[in-house]
Amino acid sequence: MDGFGANEGVIVIAATNRQDILDSALLRPGRFDRQVYVGAPDVKGREAILKVHARNKQFDPDVKFDSIAKGTVGFTGADLENLLNEAALLAARRNKKFITNDEIEEALLKVEMGPEKKSKVISEKKKRIVAYHEAGHAVSRQALGTLDPIHYITIIPRGGAGGFTMWRPEEESGLESKGFFEDTLVGTLGGRVAEQIVFDEITTGASGDIRAATQMARAMVVNYGFSDTIGTVDYGGDGEVFIGRDFGATKSYSEEKAAEIDAEVHRIIAEAYARCESILNDNRDKLNAVAEYLLRNETMDGETFLKVFHGESVPDQVVGEDLGELAAEDTHMAAAPEPEAEITPEGKRVKNGGDE
Repeated sequence: MDGFGANEGVIVIAATNRQDILDSALLRPGRFDRQVYVGAPDVKGREAILKVHARNKQFDPDVKFDSIAKGTVGFTGADLENLLNEAALLAARRNKKFITNDEIEEALLKVEMGPEKKSKVISEKKKRIVAYHEAGHAVSRQALGTLDPIHYITIIPRGGAGGFTMWRPEEESGLESKGFFEDTLVGTLGGRVAEQIVFDEITTGASGDIRAATQMARAMVVNYGFSDTIGTVDYGGDGEVFIGRDFGATKSYSEEKAAEIDAEVHRIIAEAYARCESILNDNRDKLNAVAEYLLRNETMDGETFLKVFHGESVPDQVVGEDLGELAAEDTHMAAAPEPEAEITPEGKRVKNGGDE
């Protein structure tokens, strides 16, 4: 890149998402003199990106791009483009001249979780388990009162999930407390705990929840210094080394310390599980009410969930199937965003549940 004569006027630009595996010779002065970090856009950036991709599309006057931007935390530019394209396809299938908020909402679910699989036949027993699983997530989070509000719950399979619970961040923040992580763990384990309490058995549907909880608890111990036993020492810095096409795991601490870390991770998860058990047992009537509503209606929005949670009478939804739309749905698969390599609660918008 240098040393072969004067190359004035030549600019070399490169991009990577794994700077940690680059040879140090590429990063020394004289090679790439300026490094620019490009992360996910903030709310203003998302609004501007949405307006760019909306130029050749017709929207209902009620569609507000600032509102969409607030509800798409963590979306990249490509995700936002995909969102509007999916909304346009849905509007076309419904013979609408304008894209409305209904299409935006449905497209958001499709981009995040994949298309609905209404044709998938599941037994009443499995459907009941999924309903209580998702109700467990929602009720435990709401009962804590410290986490982001519930936005949408469904027991209709989407992508690889038998059902899911979605919540929307009220504000963007990369700074979270130890208490926030502890409460998030409780909500993450809500599905598994609900299965145990109601059916006195557990299923494979909580495998994703367990994986997320384990990674979160380990990050609390080895990255964030949230453990009094382990202390404020970073034990996660040497996690991966790139070897050819594979990654080799390394650690810069002894086997004795590794055992201490494992024990502390286990303690944190066990305490969160016990808290979740106590919360759901104390709110068993709310758990039953939410699950029964889901069994009758299959989906519920955030406003309906709050009414059911607080014991208000809510009429069942009037369901009408559009067979033409369902047929068209089966012919088009929207690509969901790739999962984050590092699971952090502040960037996580959807919690999977049900069969995986």
